[in-house]
Order: sequence, then C-alpha cells, then structure tokens
Amino acid sequence: MNWGFLLEVILGGLMAGVLYSLVALGFVLIYKASGVFNFAQGAMVLFAALSLVRLMEHMPFLAAFVLTLAIMVLLAIGIERLVLRPLVNQAPIILFMATIGLTYFLDGFGQTIWGSDVYQLNIGMPKEPIIMAESLVNGGILVNKEDLYAALIAAILVAGLALFFQKTATGRALRAVADDHQAAQSVGIPLNRIWVIVWAVSGIVALVAGMVWGSKLGVQFSLSLIALKALPVVILGGFESVPGAIIGGLIIGVGEKLSEVYLGPYVGGGIEYWFAYVLALLFLLVRPEGLFGEKHIDRV
Repeated sequence: MNWGFLLEVILGGLMAGVLYSLVALGFVLIYKASGVFNFAQGAMVLFAALSLVRLMEHMPFLAAFVLTLAIMVLLAIGIERLVLRPLVNQAPIILFMATIGLTYFLDGFGQTIWGSDVYQLNIGMPKEPIIMAESLVNGGILVNKEDLYAALIAAILVAGLALFFQKTATGRALRAVADDHQAAQSVGIPLNRIWVIVWAVSGIVALVAGMVWGSKLGVQFSLSLIALKALPVVILGGFESVPGAIIGGLIIGVGEKLSEVYLGPYVGGGIEYWFAYVLALLFLLVRPEGLFGEKHIDRV
C-alpha cells in the first residue's frame, strides 16, 4: 500500500471536513439556543459571500469584511424581530417552515441586490500546492495551500467560539438558554436578546464559511447547497453539540475522500455525493441523537 498517498487522501478529507463543520456550526448554534432547525443557514452563507465579493469591488478586503459583518448582524436582528418574535411558542414545525421561507427569500433578495452571476472571490489565500513530509514519506504528501489556510481559519473560528461560550457572561447565558428556556427566563435572561446574539454569531459563522467556500468554488447560487452537505455532519455529531459538529465534519470529510478513492472504482462514480447521507442514515438507525447528543428518555 502507498502510505504516502493514503495520508494525502486522509489529510485532504480532514481539511474538507473542517469546512463542512463551519456550516454545521451555524445549525448547531441556533438549534442549541432556540430549538429551531435553521434550514436557511445555506442561504445565509450565500448571502454573506455575495455581499463580501460585491463590496470588494468598491473597497479593500478588510473594509468589505467589516461592512459585511455589520450586514449579517443587521440581518440577524431583522430575522429575530420579523420572523422569530411573532412565532414565539409556536410548534417547532411552524418555525422550521418559517426558515424554509427565509431560505428562498434570502436567495432571491441577495441576488436581486448583488446580482446572480458567478463571482471570483480572492481573499489572498495562495492556491498553489506544496509537498510536505518528504523526509517521512517517500515522495512526500501533496497538499493545497488554500486548504491549509482554510483549515487554519476554521480552527481559529472554532477556538474563538469555544472561548466565547466558556469564558464570557453572554456565552454562559446562551448555554443556560440552551439547557432550559423557562429556567433562564426565571433568572432574568432575556430570550429575545439571546436569540439576536445567537443569530448574529451564526451570521458571522456563515460569513467565514461563505468567504472560504467562495474562494474555493466561486460565489454562485450553488453555494447555498453547501448546507445540504452539512446535514449529515449535524446528524453524526448531534444537533446540540459544538464539538460534535467538528468531529462529525472530520468523519464525513475523511469518509468521503476514502470512499471516493478506494470504493469508487468498484461501485461506480459519484459515491462521494451519497456516502455521507448513507452514513448519516445508519447513525439515525443506531444512535439517532448523534455521537455527542443527549439521549432523551420519556418517562410514563
């Protein structure tokens, strides 16, 4: 067996998995704080990427990034005020349907404002490949520099979110709301403010994901479909677990790459498109709450 090639495939899968985790984090953050499955996360990624790439036509990257950040925060406030607040205490399916409507609104609204062409997003990440570990593996390991930078950006964001949730008063309030809405309200934690914050944080995550994926694939309508690749990640890791989103993303990323390279020749092409969903289905049958999700026990 060519161990160098195997390591190359695994490393490529790990870096792809980190990018899947970026989108999955948006799902987890909102579900933890409000119990809402935000189907619009992919549309938020597209909207953020479109805003950034079109603003960069008129200003430097840093200024465009800050302005897009402000746009995503304002979007979060608008979603809470106009969509979530009128539907408080409604059945979860009602809120889920609202996020589906929000998906199509953001897709159309974003393209109405910014255009529907394919835009190249250049944020300065080098795209040329490099060869690593030549002294350890015969021939070395071929790695794309852009993937390394993207993985580093994702790791910094995840570390920042972990510190935010563990070390800040707002982060602790978010965790309290996630554990028990009524108990959090009874000690004076305002749910509306918490929901605005968590949607804003999710918008920031969407911006980083859109920035990285847009740099790799170009900013186009299909970018919103990235959210569908994150669904198996959330199922594997658990809907309420931030670490689960990371681990689930790594499992899906590595599994896709290994199946594509080693199983693809035997089962035909395209296995990388459905492998993650089959794996998620198996998890649903065996452990529906995911690797890190809490098992719910109904007592009668």
